[in-house]
Amino acid sequence: MDAACMRLSGGLDSLWMLSAGGTTVDAPGSHPSAAGGVTTPPAVALVDVRKTFGEVVAVEGLSLEVKAGEFFTMLGPSGSGKTTTLRVIAGFELADSGRVHLHGVDVTRSPPYEREVNTVFQDYALFPHMDVLENVAYGLRVKGVSKRERRERASEALEMVRLPNVESRRPIQLSGGQRQRVALARALVNRPRVLLLDEPLGALDLKLRQAMQLELKSIQRELSEHITFIYVTHDQDEALTMSDRIAVFSDGRIEQVGTPGDVYERPANEFVAGFVGTSNIFEQHGRTYTVRPEKIRLLADTDTDVPGAAGIVRDVAYLGSVTRYVVELDRGETLVVVRQNLDMSAEQALAERGRRVRLAWREQDAKVLQTNQQEVERQ
Repeated sequence: MDAACMRLSGGLDSLWMLSAGGTTVDAPGSHPSAAGGVTTPPAVALVDVRKTFGEVVAVEGLSLEVKAGEFFTMLGPSGSGKTTTLRVIAGFELADSGRVHLHGVDVTRSPPYEREVNTVFQDYALFPHMDVLENVAYGLRVKGVSKRERRERASEALEMVRLPNVESRRPIQLSGGQRQRVALARALVNRPRVLLLDEPLGALDLKLRQAMQLELKSIQRELSEHITFIYVTHDQDEALTMSDRIAVFSDGRIEQVGTPGDVYERPANEFVAGFVGTSNIFEQHGRTYTVRPEKIRLLADTDTDVPGAAGIVRDVAYLGSVTRYVVELDRGETLVVVRQNLDMSAEQALAERGRRVRLAWREQDAKVLQTNQQEVERQ
């Protein structure tokens, strides 16, 4: 282990030490009772939660369990209920009905300050007149923590988010990524058992956002014995990159909960298949199927010895590492195919437009879907 990792590990241990008595905060999943065979309760459990705003139903009959120590993402389009659910967990909104439990404790009617959670918002909400250290330590100051302990814990939190030696700077002197890390440190310094993140990377440019996704996941791994991350986003790539599990939201309900692989490779229904990544949906033999574009082989029209569907390339989009082909099949459907540009130039890829081709895929790559109509009938 290198020196930087050793310093980080030491800072993490001390950050989670209680000043009274030098004992440590119970780590979810590592409590002695867990070793004795007693099941550790989930970090968050929602039971049949309903929340309305006037005539608008934001969340309807929602039940969900988030395991202690995991990186859990709530993914969905605008208006799907994911942010409302996060606010109900935080206590900023109270559920009209249903129950909210944090580590086995019913907090349904508890105010935010009585819940062991902290929230990181997209807009950072840093105080411009305070330096970085003062911003991070502000919550401790409100709680009446001594000045010396505030400084020590704030410095450790900044070390944890890879921001040493910036304590004296003002927020305006930091980049967007640095300001986001300060906001994260300000939440972590309070030692929450659950950290709620409401689209915290939304204001960053693409490359910085991608870098911060990896950084945030790395930080979460180091803190997983102490803290559970619950992340809200509408960005499918972000959810697939960072999450241990994903809940896909639509119209105030959860469509599917699973690992990134489950959600992408085995979508539960037509909505999930269409929202998470790009998917081809078609009907055959009275059933609805989905197949991902990268699972389809684009063959020459003369490759008749391979079972497949014939068609014509209607459009081509060269994307650098891959090319996207839109193929209109003779039987009527239009499918999207993605092929890596391993040995094909941009000119060669674009020349495929208008050519007849054959599409083929493995039987196991075509998944049977529950259609939206079947979902309605089931309910």
